[in-house]
Amino acid sequence: MKKLTRKEEELMKILWKMEKAFVKDLVEKYPDPKPHYNTISSLVRLLQDKGVIGFKQYGNTYQYFPLISKEEYRRSFMSEVVSDYFDNSIKSAVAFFVKEKGLSEEELDELVKLIKDQK
Repeated sequence: MKKLTRKEEELMKILWKMEKAFVKDLVEKYPDPKPHYNTISSLVRLLQDKGVIGFKQYGNTYQYFPLISKEEYRRSFMSEVVSDYFDNSIKSAVAFFVKEKGLSEEELDELVKLIKDQK
């Protein structure tokens, strides 16, 4: 799967929440100052080209919907991050986030329990 730009990810987050939407509906969900209709329309076409969203045509208008789930994208994105920045080491990635986020002892205990429950 091709990596999405920050603007494409922003649009996808909105579309994942809405499940299906017309361009005007997407524009309405952006915070102020809202992007121009044509900007969102262009982003939608780029996401179509990347195979991430599909559409259903109603006359001259199109309703868009995600072709991949947020979980599928997250899995692909995180795999790429672990590979590119942590030499494909989950252990290094987890250690980094634990250190950077300054987890409390309780949060660390929860993390250890989550890991043990995966066995």
